[in-house]
Amino acid sequence: MIDLHNHILPGIDDGPATLKESLELAVIAVKDGIQHIVVTPHIHPGRYDNQISTIQPILSNLQQALLEQEIPLTLSMGAEIRISTEILTMIPAGQIPYLGSWKGKHVLLLELPHSHILPGTDKLIQWLKKHNIIPMIAHPERNKEIMQSPDKLTPFIDAGCLIQLTAMSVTGEFGPTAQHCATHILEQGWATILATDAHNRAHRPPILTNGLKAATEIIGHQAAIELVTGNPAIILGLSA
Repeated sequence: MIDLHNHILPGIDDGPATLKESLELAVIAVKDGIQHIVVTPHIHPGRYDNQISTIQPILSNLQQALLEQEIPLTLSMGAEIRISTEILTMIPAGQIPYLGSWKGKHVLLLELPHSHILPGTDKLIQWLKKHNIIPMIAHPERNKEIMQSPDKLTPFIDAGCLIQLTAMSVTGEFGPTAQHCATHILEQGWATILATDAHNRAHRPPILTNGLKAATEIIGHQAAIELVTGNPAIILGLSA
């Protein structure tokens, strides 16, 4: 399996603090059947001031540690981008990493505020599309406005956005409202990716199999497995 949303890098955001903790997460991921992780530290200007130049050395250090520890897990660079006006300058400056590509467009993991849908989000999406970027909306089932009314995601689907669901939402570990919303997204066929959004061992571990099993009960095995193998492989350029 491939995990396209994971905060495994140490000391860069609200994920693990140390390299030791990152390696512990890696072992958990491998035991769960995850072979590749796209690291997605937060880029949230004013809170987590990350960009490619700050992410790359930490990623390289973790990759080297995985080799030394003989942990069979590969990593590539991405980021979780909080909606902000700074995006409009950071993207042209080449400071923001993409997850990969989808139908000829760069894929950017875009995070909404947790409480609501920001006015003007539709205009940002159009701007991104004009710059050959397709947004993948990170865990919309955990946005309070969408949780209360899942069909508020419809304009994002109509605009061509991709959707990333969190495995723990599908299993109910983020509560019944998030689970209901995630189920609706799956039933509508809106989900592109199922990912862990892992942050730590205790409460947000890199476990995909439980979410995959729960998704299978909703949409069937073949459709569910595409969310953790086929679709992420396409985005990473590993599959046609």
